[in-house]
Amino acid sequence: MVHFFTQTNLGIVLMILGECLLVLVPLLVALAFLMYADRKIWAAVQMRRGPNVVGVFGLLQSFADFLKYIVKEIVVPAGADKAVFFLAPMISFVLAVIAWAVIPFSAGWQVANINVAILYIFAVSSLEVYGVIMGGWASNSKYPFLGSLRSAAQMISYEVSLGLIIIGVIISTGSMNFGDIVAAQKGNWGLFNWYWLPHFPMVFLFFISALAETNRPPFDLPEAESELVAGYQVEYSSTPFLLFMIGELMAVVLMCALVSLLFLGGWLSPIPGLPDGVLWMVLKMAFAFFIFSMVKAITPRYRYDQLMRLGWKVFLPMSLAWVVLVAFLAKFEVLGGFWARWAMGG
Repeated sequence: MVHFFTQTNLGIVLMILGECLLVLVPLLVALAFLMYADRKIWAAVQMRRGPNVVGVFGLLQSFADFLKYIVKEIVVPAGADKAVFFLAPMISFVLAVIAWAVIPFSAGWQVANINVAILYIFAVSSLEVYGVIMGGWASNSKYPFLGSLRSAAQMISYEVSLGLIIIGVIISTGSMNFGDIVAAQKGNWGLFNWYWLPHFPMVFLFFISALAETNRPPFDLPEAESELVAGYQVEYSSTPFLLFMIGELMAVVLMCALVSLLFLGGWLSPIPGLPDGVLWMVLKMAFAFFIFSMVKAITPRYRYDQLMRLGWKVFLPMSLAWVVLVAFLAKFEVLGGFWARWAMGG
């Protein structure tokens, strides 16, 4: 049996499919409860109940919404390009899913352990812009098209600062492999060995850039109801709309995973002596998602000119300056290699 799954082509394909399902199915189930948590957190901030009818404490509300989207009629605008119209949500969903192939949940717990995992994430996230542009253009309506242009410009703008911030982490580690990045954060000081401390200013820039990259409030300008009706997906209904929403929420959770891996030690225990494991990774992702939800609940929306000015005139110069500074600190091993974990064998 072991020989079949490790030495034969069919066995290897089945093994890879099994690994993909082992990641995808729990992730999709988790998305339903994360959406429930998002709505509950928002409700608590506004001092109301939130979902509380469908299921115990409203836990099945997300599944009821899913069923609603499945059984609703798919409406296609008369002048739409039908092929592109249906391809756009599929692209958004598929790209959001395949990004998880290189995300480790614990040591060796990932579908593909590649040395250029961060480049892979960059490539996939860059392609997600195409789903947005295609969705807005194929609807044959000015409102979703304007929304898609805004969303594409926003995503491209903040990908630059995200990339430069991650370059600082790569310089400190000397590797683009997530396993090496987490291993470099391991030490006798627990959570004080994690990269949030040596890269402290960039943690905030990364988090805010992640909000803009995923179109989350206060940067959800493409979906500003008073300006553009509902953004690039305004003409979508039923399952295609659901695919857009799943892809967007999955991108948010991916950013939570990146925050955990790059700055919070991944699956490492925060307290020396406690065992490392997947539980710590899940808890850190949940903490990051909680911050995402709190920002949504308490922060007023930006204007679009403020959003673009912040990305190009503030975040880009700061992240670029930080790359230069970290390169200097790592080269000369300041503070005993605090910014150069590769020098310590990490």
